[in-house]
Amino acid sequence: MSLTGELERAPAFIPYGRQWVDEADVVAVSEVLRSDWLTTGPMVGRFENAFAAVAGSAHAVALANGTAALHAMVAALGIGPGDEVIVPAMTFAATANCALFQGATPRFADVDPATLLLDPAAVEALVTPSTRAVIAVDYAGQPCDYPALEAIAERHGIELLADACHSLGGALAGRPVGSLARMSAFSLHPVKPITAGEGGVVTTDDDVLAEAVRRFRNHGIATDHRAREALGTWSYAVETLGYNYRLSDIHCALGLSQLGRLAAWTERRREIAERYDRAFAELTALAPLARRVGAGSAWHLYVVQLAEGADRKGVFEALRRWGIGVNVHYIPLHLHPYYRERLGVEPGLCPVAERAYERILSLPIFPAMGEDEVSRVIAAVIDAMERFA
Repeated sequence: MSLTGELERAPAFIPYGRQWVDEADVVAVSEVLRSDWLTTGPMVGRFENAFAAVAGSAHAVALANGTAALHAMVAALGIGPGDEVIVPAMTFAATANCALFQGATPRFADVDPATLLLDPAAVEALVTPSTRAVIAVDYAGQPCDYPALEAIAERHGIELLADACHSLGGALAGRPVGSLARMSAFSLHPVKPITAGEGGVVTTDDDVLAEAVRRFRNHGIATDHRAREALGTWSYAVETLGYNYRLSDIHCALGLSQLGRLAAWTERRREIAERYDRAFAELTALAPLARRVGAGSAWHLYVVQLAEGADRKGVFEALRRWGIGVNVHYIPLHLHPYYRERLGVEPGLCPVAERAYERILSLPIFPAMGEDEVSRVIAAVIDAMERFA
């Protein structure tokens, strides 16, 4: 298949992910800008309540970004120096950094070769008396094997947390993401399932942990201004070390507006993924990630693995020349210079993640993609595979 005609007609770049902001979002934000509250106002609570309902959790606490949400989870558990937190090697830096922020040590676990999700057997092998928690990452939007991970956590008396920054709108055995672990962290970055511009959320059913997260996002202060006003007092108390990790009413207005379209957008992502599946079914040198039985993906990413020996660099560069915003998620954490120097880790620590990294590509997938754009991606991938695989 040749792309000569396609390139002449469609030169526009197609990114791997992109936000979809419409007039309803603009109106929602404008209403807040015209109101008395730009931050710590009523829109924050409205967004949190709606998010908790979608996530199937008792509490949702809005924070400045997904990294802040991860940090708040670890801090709420009192994790600190001398503690270890198990994280997958195949993830973004924030999953490990949240432990380092608290003075704890991340331990890198390998992943399942078919799904690139955290391998429960690898987790089990890393548990020590210093282990306090494991953070499961719903890579590409597919929920992890939470029953297996929960069994390990219970057996060893450690906490199971979820990095659900990819998976809002997903589910496992009918349970929504956000209700599958002790606490779950979400991101509201523009390429994620919904956006607030920037933002993050922690969900939990635990009243004490929810309050700890709220305190952590507000300098460790026990009361907010509304509580002090209700009590008729100016007095406040800093009870713990906290940060300014608050999310403004402006951001929450956008997030709340977007949340109403999450179900439709998740369905659209699934439709695009199924088109890719059908189009690539006959390609022997390329395969999508496996899907777990009973797991409903949010399809944040559509990741494929090239066959051993395929020229991944050639495929990547050809697709970029043709205007396809293909990307690679991720370089395994233990291969980055900072972690190698700080933690003394080396290549060979997580061989499955390392082999996968050499072969993976993320193809464009986002709700606003038109059918013609999906067709362009398919044509370009097939052409590139014929040339380089």
